[in-house]
Amino acid sequence: MRTIRQPGPVAAARALAVPCSVEPVELHLKAGLTINDAIAQAHGMEGFSGYLDLSGVPLAPLDYVIPGEAPDADHVAWYSQTHSLDKATIERAGAIVGTRDGAPFLHCHGEWAGRMGHLLPLDSIVASDCVVTGLKMEGARFAVEENSETNFRLFAPKRTETTAKPDGFALVLRPNEPVLDAIEAVCARNSVERARIFGVGSTIGARFADGSEVASFATEVLVTDGRYENGRCDLDIAIVGLDGAVRHGRLARDVAVLITFELVVHAV
Repeated sequence: MRTIRQPGPVAAARALAVPCSVEPVELHLKAGLTINDAIAQAHGMEGFSGYLDLSGVPLAPLDYVIPGEAPDADHVAWYSQTHSLDKATIERAGAIVGTRDGAPFLHCHGEWAGRMGHLLPLDSIVASDCVVTGLKMEGARFAVEENSETNFRLFAPKRTETTAKPDGFALVLRPNEPVLDAIEAVCARNSVERARIFGVGSTIGARFADGSEVASFATEVLVTDGRYENGRCDLDIAIVGLDGAVRHGRLARDVAVLITFELVVHAV
């Protein structure tokens, strides 16, 4: 398994999981707002934290970045220059939604116009009214905080209140954790038998179940179909590396997190 030494001290906690209840939601997004503000201002969604499927959302413009080389010794990777499309409809995308500096914020990876990347939610504008669906967490939320290991500001799961009947958890995996093994271990510790898994993250390259590989050491990943059953996690993913090429496949064993992997796990 490929690993990369991060610039800061290695934190003791490697898989951060907060139990919560999970329920489906439907959000009506208004045209003319940034995608970040449209989600934050959706009716009845004050304080929303969880996961959203943004497939089908029209944006004008749609601004995004892909992985880039680190500009300094304080980071192991960075972002490319901004790519901007005058208008495009998201083909497939997922977003972890939480807060940054006390305000709503989302972390989104997706595909559009045959490309893939990390959506810039403060610059991309909803082009027409639309509806998106997702999962709302009660008892946990994602909040951005300083991460001294990577020198990035990253989502971490936080407990909000006691949940009487948790049926899932907010999960964040730290650098160099084996993605599949870490998810399986958390599910086992939480006595989860079957679950759906949703989220985004970055990996140190990737190998697929069919034997093919993504060589790029820095990637952006979207979980397109994630399941846990009988002690085994399977993740189908879309992934883009430094060269901008988009790949799809089922993630193989021994693929490690680069910077972060943020997930909502829903027991079913």
